Amino acid sequence: YMSGFGNEHVSEDPRCPGALPEGQNNPQVCPYGLYAEQLSGSAFTCPRPTNKRSWLYRILPSVCHKPFKPLEEGHLTHNWDEVDPDPNQLRWKPFEIPTAPQKKLDFVSGLHTICGAGEPRGRNGIAVHIFVCNISMLNRCLYNSDGDFLIVPQQGKLLITTEFGKMLVEPNEICVIQQGMRFSVEVFGETRGYILEVYGAHFELPDLGPIGANGLANPRDFLVPVAWYEDRKVPGGYTVISKYQGKLFAAQQDFSPFNVVAWHGNYTPYKYHLEKFMVINSVAFDHADPSIFTVLTAKSTRPGVALADFVIFPPRWGVANNTFRPPYYHRNCMSEFMGLIKGHYEAKEEGFQPGGASLHSMMTPHGPDADCFEKASKAKLEPERVAEGTMAFMFESSLSLAVTKWGLQTSNRLDKNYYKCWEPLKSHFNP
Repeated sequence: YMSGFGNEHVSEDPRCPGALPEGQNNPQVCPYGLYAEQLSGSAFTCPRPTNKRSWLYRILPSVCHKPFKPLEEGHLTHNWDEVDPDPNQLRWKPFEIPTAPQKKLDFVSGLHTICGAGEPRGRNGIAVHIFVCNISMLNRCLYNSDGDFLIVPQQGKLLITTEFGKMLVEPNEICVIQQGMRFSVEVFGETRGYILEVYGAHFELPDLGPIGANGLANPRDFLVPVAWYEDRKVPGGYTVISKYQGKLFAAQQDFSPFNVVAWHGNYTPYKYHLEKFMVINSVAFDHADPSIFTVLTAKSTRPGVALADFVIFPPRWGVANNTFRPPYYHRNCMSEFMGLIKGHYEAKEEGFQPGGASLHSMMTPHGPDADCFEKASKAKLEPERVAEGTMAFMFESSLSLAVTKWGLQTSNRLDKNYYKCWEPLKSHFNP
């Protein structure tokens, strides 16, 4: 891998030294007889800090395919009107992964949309998906015309082949596949995880403000794959799948799309290990806002308001004096979708399980369950390790998220008794 967030990277497969043209992007004849192809992730005229593009030097250009035809999209959707809105606190038990003999699912056929808002044609919105799969993608690749995928594996590792090279992404790591990048996913058994999709914005590191120059996710810890190519003919047909305006389309070609011998640019896939996050926390009293746990943000057009934030709650020390240390009771003008990669989340140790999820919608109250409140209210306040062996995360959005029919009904994983975890809360009022 090469390191650095948003860097200008240069890479060529060592089997073809000198494959990158010298001093220009588009020579009359490229080295080794390659084709030059630009992948633009922003408008040409974007300000330089937000301008994203990469040049790919490939054996055949990606235009060489038969026409796209509609492909059955299963439980992938951006129809937010399938069922009536539901403002309740929602929690899902771990999503079931079918066994391979029972039902074979690869990464694409295993995509299930759970909630979202907005729509890709207007280039403003997000979607949250669950993926469950048990076989690798074979002679199939996917690219997303609608937006970026932030992929959070929870069970099983992913070997992701992209046009830029290969990435191995394990639980407690994340990766981002940006708009338009072709990729294929190899798995090694029953695999599950979460995806945050954003339309109309790219993920970036949050501004640090008074924190200063260092902290949270450090740019050098983001890893970008190095160039790798295969010159492989596929007489039986290679399927290129496009996610376009929320639907899937498939085109056939007779060669592997991972034929990029060299590339340069700042528009790339990347991965990050969540253990590298430099946690910042209160060392006196009360809570700092959970925004200090933001790894990546996709900004909206309103200053300081995120289209979507990716936030984690990693192991850390709790030392606050005279403070109720777990998360406080809260009503929020943002939508909060939470998942658990491993361990036990401190505010809900019983019902919130790895591979499950919760959604606390806009202005719906939420907070620690009754057991957590009673225990934390009486605890002796000593320095303690919080969330040891745990990694929870949150997709937070300024959009009001609608839940899909699959999320509310078809998945059959909704915990109908979630509200009961607050019922034992009793009044301690003593005038």
